[in-house]
This record gives sequence, structure tokens and C-alpha cells, in this order.
Amino acid sequence: MNKTWVLFVASRYIFKGRSNSPVLAVLGIATGVLALIVIISVMNGFQLGFIESILEISSYHLRLESFSSGKTEELSNLMLSVPSINAAVPFKEYQALSRGRRAGQQAVFVRGLHESAPDKDKKMKKALDFEEGSFDISDNGFILLGSELTRRLGLGLGDKVSVFSITGILSADDEAAALDTFEITGIFRTGYYEYDSSWVIINIENPSFAINESGLKMGIKLANRFHDRIAQAEAEKILSENGFEEVKISSWRDYNRSFFGALRTEKLFMFILVGLIFIVVGLNIFQAQRRSVLKRREEIGLLRAVGGTEREVKFVFVCDGAIIGFTGALIGLVLGLLIASNIQAFFSMVEGIVNSIIRIINLLAGLFGSSWTEYFSVFSPAIFYIKEIPSRILPLEVFVIFMFGFLSALAASWFASLKITKIQPAEVLRYE
Repeated sequence: MNKTWVLFVASRYIFKGRSNSPVLAVLGIATGVLALIVIISVMNGFQLGFIESILEISSYHLRLESFSSGKTEELSNLMLSVPSINAAVPFKEYQALSRGRRAGQQAVFVRGLHESAPDKDKKMKKALDFEEGSFDISDNGFILLGSELTRRLGLGLGDKVSVFSITGILSADDEAAALDTFEITGIFRTGYYEYDSSWVIINIENPSFAINESGLKMGIKLANRFHDRIAQAEAEKILSENGFEEVKISSWRDYNRSFFGALRTEKLFMFILVGLIFIVVGLNIFQAQRRSVLKRREEIGLLRAVGGTEREVKFVFVCDGAIIGFTGALIGLVLGLLIASNIQAFFSMVEGIVNSIIRIINLLAGLFGSSWTEYFSVFSPAIFYIKEIPSRILPLEVFVIFMFGFLSALAASWFASLKITKIQPAEVLRYE
């Protein structure tokens, strides 16, 4: 028998039926896919922004420790000989207190880099967005400050800032050297509040690092941070072959495990909570399809009587679910990608609509001598430390969301079609 009749009957049930259940089911699937794509994309934007700020500015992908400064150049060349390594940047760091024009002191984290660090590490250069000045630490008296720290201290480009060490053991002769005054040559913004409010960058040759006994380290950047274990094994082999067995090497997974684990858990639970939409829609499709099976008992009996097998008749209703699921998931996919890729314009439109309503309310309230002056902002800069709403679309996650929407409708229809096994053609058609 030609199996095309199955698709023909399924399409007739969907498009020629009197019930609006398929339309509601399609809208439910589309809403779920749309909501999940937009929410996960915005969450990816925030989380990946934090992760990239940490990895590109602070912790690096791999980190080398326990080596002498005289071996820095040789060690850097060895690391760059590994194909997956893009950059090798030596650095030092210590804790300190800073003081500006305003009263009080601010705790800061001092990072020491070479003047050539941006040329060696392109991704770090990109992550440091300079609002004023540039990456200029050519002199030991120059310093770069985070934008929020600069605001707290009441300083600006070209001003002087005092930095006092709060680590290390100082003798009476070291006290003067522990307090340094720097000229601000650059004010940067990373988008990560912790760095913008507490980080300063100075030249790695500054005497304060010797006072604080700050150990020299080397940050390694990879072409792909997820290949860190492979790169770590290759680097350890090269170090061992060239007499650097004492050098310790660690991955970003080791010293950021708890933070990244928390972000992953947060994303997983958000995925599950929003994914409950599919369960609700799936149950609605299941109930609608069961009602359709019961209402079409005579038609099912007739199809079985003219040669349709039980499996083929089941497939009619499964095709209904596939059509509903694919159509809804496709609509949700297109709209979700459209909104997620233009998220700033979308939220601006939402804010404009809500604020227009508020203006009307204010106008009406003004007639009675009162007003509601507060306007709506989805992500207000006064609350959230962002200039614009980030969004990252990951193809694999979009595909998984699309398949969730499609398969939820398919599974619901398949379970509903099991009712067909209890329908006997002879009993249904006996009195027809």
C-alpha cells in the first residue's frame, strides 16, 4: 500500500479540523522555544562576559610558577613553540591600598606587566577598553586604573595616586619605598565590576615588587581554552625535556573551579525551569490528541477496515504531533534568533512601550493633582553594572532547544496514539 495516504490524512486532521487545539499547541511550542533561546542567549552574554574577563585579564588559560627571572625569555620561547599556545606573558602581583583626592583609602590589587604585554597578548588588549588614555606603563611612575576605582578616588587622567603596600615584611629602610606615587596614564573598563573597582596595572620592573617579594609568574593564552588539558600535557613534556622540571603549571579549571561551577549550575537550573514550558505544552498536546483519537474512532475503524495497519494509523497521529512540533519550534527558532541577535533594540522597544503607558498614567494622574514620575528600565545602569545588554547565541544550545520543542510534541502524540491499540474495527463499524 502507498504510505503517502498517512501524510495526507494527518495533514487533513491538522489543517481541516474544526478544533483550534493545533494552533494553540503550535503557539505554545513557539513560545517555549522563543523564551528559552532569548533567556539562554542573554544569560550566555552575562556569563561568558564574566568568564572571558577573568581568563583574558586575570587568571589566563594556563599559569606557570616557580621559575627564576633569568629564565623568563627562554621559558617564554619554549611555551610559544607549543602549537596551541598563542601568548606567554610574565607578570607579578600583590595587594595594596590606594589614596586619591577623596578622603579614605581603597584596597587595590596591583598587577605588574611589561610595556609590551598588549602586543604579546591581543585578547587582553581587546578586553581592556580604555575610556581615557592608553596602555602606557613605559615608566615606573605610570599606572593604569579601573574606571570605578578612579571614580571612587575622585581622580582623572594625569592625576597622581598613592599606592601603599599591605603585604610583605618591611624594615625601617623599606618604609619609604613601600609608598609610591604614580601618574595615571590610562583608565580602563572591563565590564567586570571587581576589576574596574579594584585593579591597577604598573610596570613589572617597579621596585615595589621586590619589597613585596612577589613571585614571578607566566600567564599562557591558548587558541582554544577548552583544549587546556592537552596543551598542559604538551607544555609539561617540553618543560621536562629542557630542564624545567621544577616549574609548576596549572589550568584555569583548577583555580576557578567553584566560580565556574556555580555559573554552570545556575544556567542548568534556568534551562530546566524555562524548559517546563515544554512539559506543559506537551501535556496539552497529549490530551488534545487523545480526544482526537476518541472522536475519530469511526474513522480509525474505517482506515483499519480498508487495509491500514495499526502502526500506520498510529503514524497518522504521530505525524500530527511532528507537524505541530516542527512548525512551533521553527516559528520560535526564527523569532528567538531575531530577538536574541537584536536584544538591545528589542528591550528599547519594550521600554518605549511601557514608558509611553506611564506617560499616559502621569497625564491622567496630573488631572487629579498627583503624578507617577518613575520610568521603566529593564536593566537600569543605576542597578546593573552594564552599558548594554549582552547576548551570545551558541549554535549547539539553539539546536538542543529546537529539538526539545519538536520532540516534546512528537512524544506527546506518540503516547496519545497508543489508545488506538484498544480500538477494534469490527466493534466500531458494527452499527455503522
